[in-house]
Amino acid sequence: MKSTPSLLSSGKLHRKSGFSLIEILIVIALVAVLATLSIGKLDTIFGGQQEKTASLFVKSSVKAPLIAYRLDIGSYPSTEEGLAALMKAPSGKETKWKGPYVEQDPIDPWGNPYKYQFPGAKNVSGARSYDIWTLGPDGTEIGNW
Repeated sequence: MKSTPSLLSSGKLHRKSGFSLIEILIVIALVAVLATLSIGKLDTIFGGQQEKTASLFVKSSVKAPLIAYRLDIGSYPSTEEGLAALMKAPSGKETKWKGPYVEQDPIDPWGNPYKYQFPGAKNVSGARSYDIWTLGPDGTEIGNW
């Protein structure tokens, strides 16, 4: 019986076991992407950004809807009307109201509604503007002042 030469012994299909450089680079890239995503989410996972989120809301995010309301109506919502005036026209102001200015009632990162007062007392413009605030987890006020 005549034996045929094997492909391995002839050297045509000889491959060493292990990983190629391309395979190693792909794995490193995937690990880097996963690590980046994980590290980026650590602050929100552990709640470190909640105070910053609340501060950003009271100082910036709610400003545009309140200014739009003031331009349409002529003044900010009263303390009694509150931020609900941004979602539904207050009584007697239906003809000027062009909202809704926000889609839902603003809730702080801890699940509580923001507190609102007009005319304000603590903000930099005083009675000409509004105060909006919430209480952080330790009871500290986070407001637009």
